[in-house]
Amino acid sequence: MSIPMPGFVTESIYAARAWLNNRVDARWSNDPFGKAPRGTPDEYQALFEKARLNEFPAVDAVEKETGFAIDRAWLDDLALHTQIVKKKSDLAYPHGRLLYSLVRKYISDSGETFVTILETGTARGFSALCMAKAIQDAGIAGRVVTFDVLPHLKKQYWNCIDDGEGKNTRAELLSRWPELTRMITFVHGDTLMMLPRIGHERVNFAFLDAQHIKSSVLNEFQAVTRRQQPGDVIFFDDVTPKSYPGVVAAVSEIEQAGDYALQRLTISDQRAYAWGAKVR
Repeated sequence: MSIPMPGFVTESIYAARAWLNNRVDARWSNDPFGKAPRGTPDEYQALFEKARLNEFPAVDAVEKETGFAIDRAWLDDLALHTQIVKKKSDLAYPHGRLLYSLVRKYISDSGETFVTILETGTARGFSALCMAKAIQDAGIAGRVVTFDVLPHLKKQYWNCIDDGEGKNTRAELLSRWPELTRMITFVHGDTLMMLPRIGHERVNFAFLDAQHIKSSVLNEFQAVTRRQQPGDVIFFDDVTPKSYPGVVAAVSEIEQAGDYALQRLTISDQRAYAWGAKVR
């Protein structure tokens, strides 16, 4: 029996997407951070002790303005296991403070009793847990849906202090925070393939931090904005001209369209952010 042409085309598209997604998955499922630890626990601890002393007056100002600040001891403990890595650029994690404050502010202003947060670029789970903690501390119900090409249940080295214990899954890496991880749905796959399939009708808050090129940021934005209402918030990471000009170009295009009232915060030449609420 012949397949009608529209059905054939649809099946072909799904098959092509599945093939591409499997290729992407294979690349990131084969020890992407190396087949051995990159450092010793003592080396990671030393990096942490230096990073935790960083001061960010601009972030302090945001916390003061919103009236919400994350527990710093809790944040530092999470960062030790999920943000302290060996790399060339300086280590810092102020975005965790910003995300927490802005989610808490959104919940307070909106009066929502249930929120859905979407994140692209899970990495080790730092940002997802910061946003889940904001929901928990606000005393409402909610969920965080986070996407990444890194598998959640495959044992691997993560370039972090826990590598000293051997390979872990991300689930094991985050097992210290069970109440929060139960609020998070970890979606494995390329965002460009997986975002169109999400079934959530509403995205109250979105954090975009996956592929840092203009076309990808715009595609992620389009998947989010159609699920947002006026007042809902979107947050862009790495809006830094020197390192990620594609992100800067995408954010500028979104801002010029006028559907979101964006504000920017530059902390250094390595770290800058933009966020804002939908206005129409």
